[in-house]
Amino acid sequence: MSEHAKLAAGHRAVSEPGQGFSNSPWAWIPTLYLLQGLPYVVVMTLSVVMYKNLGLSNTDIALYTSWLYLPWVIKPLWSPLVELLGTKRRWIWTLQFVVGALLAGVALTLPMDHFFQMSLAVLWLMAFASASHDIAADGFYMLALPTHQQAAFVGIRSTFYRVANIAGQGGLVYLAGELSERHGSTVLAWQIVMAVLALAFVLVALYHLWALPRPSSDRAGLRGDLLGDFWTVFKAYFAKPGILVILAYLLLYRFPEAQLLKLATPFLLDPLDQGGLGLSTKQVGIAYGTVGLIALTLGGICGGLLIARFGLKRCLWPLILAMHLPNLVFLAMALTHPGSLWIISGALAVEQFGYGLGFTAYLMVMILVADGPHKTAHYAICTGFMALGMMLPGMWSGWLQDQLGYVNFFGWVLVATIPSFIVTALIKVPEGFGKKT
Repeated sequence: MSEHAKLAAGHRAVSEPGQGFSNSPWAWIPTLYLLQGLPYVVVMTLSVVMYKNLGLSNTDIALYTSWLYLPWVIKPLWSPLVELLGTKRRWIWTLQFVVGALLAGVALTLPMDHFFQMSLAVLWLMAFASASHDIAADGFYMLALPTHQQAAFVGIRSTFYRVANIAGQGGLVYLAGELSERHGSTVLAWQIVMAVLALAFVLVALYHLWALPRPSSDRAGLRGDLLGDFWTVFKAYFAKPGILVILAYLLLYRFPEAQLLKLATPFLLDPLDQGGLGLSTKQVGIAYGTVGLIALTLGGICGGLLIARFGLKRCLWPLILAMHLPNLVFLAMALTHPGSLWIISGALAVEQFGYGLGFTAYLMVMILVADGPHKTAHYAICTGFMALGMMLPGMWSGWLQDQLGYVNFFGWVLVATIPSFIVTALIKVPEGFGKKT
């Protein structure tokens, strides 16, 4: 078979690796998805811990960091530009340099008088750069690998994205706590953390500039009418049967979690006299950022195995119950204030494991919704509504907690599961969908 025929049969063309480097996916997939996950962790999670350490109120933290979800909400709107302007390979390493520079910018703003406004502006730019990098990286993955390798490495990319989460929420939070204790300055501690991340991004961007393969199909420019194709894709999505139920499901399935996630870290850090658990930053890095995220990853793996074994329809209700019922552990901790880090870590592991189980059902419904001739674009639209469903409830959650206190707030989170149960009852899943045959 000729080389041209091989490329046509595989649908994905891989030509020359970067400058003679061995053309192995192991050479670039782990680092690519580490760097895809880290900016999201910085923007959405590390920023919450950092601002809490620097004395911001829960109301301000939840409101303003929730706005940072917006680039992920609207990224389908500019995703055609990534196709039109330059190769995805160039987008990837360029945006990695940009994120590195913005991380350095966060470090520089922290000692300033108006550090909150200035650092938030830099994080806002980083969120747009990260969302754009997501588009380029996922597109490059499909272009740089033949179909069978895409399937083989999907678990690897997911694993290294999770590793980025554990490194960010666990290792970097612990490092910030250690540096703060050692140097007596919270500002300096977070400056060092951001500077270390900035240096890492620049070094890996240089590595990717050399090591990323050069797929022959990764070309600039679109064929046909860009505006017409753009509207065709969107019209096809909103013409799907039961679209209103689908949108309600995407927006409300994580309605309680969207509120809980913004206040989980402040709850762990706040002193006992304010209703929190009084943990140090290092302890939060261990309990929530390491033990919790490992449990979350294991829950996701188990959820996927269950769906593959029994199908989504049979697993949907057990998985949503597994997601929401463990929220009881936050209410229990707010009532009892356990002093043991091991007890707290165990409780968080239970909650995060359940969240990992339930989130697999949510992802599979999005795959079901996106099925069709515009699968990639429609999945991107689903992720936009997913981000919107996290952004809006998160914005008011800090104010609500300030009004109610932690005990009543976690009670409200349990009540907020009702809309999630309602939309789950309305969604229609075909028999056997997701089941391995």
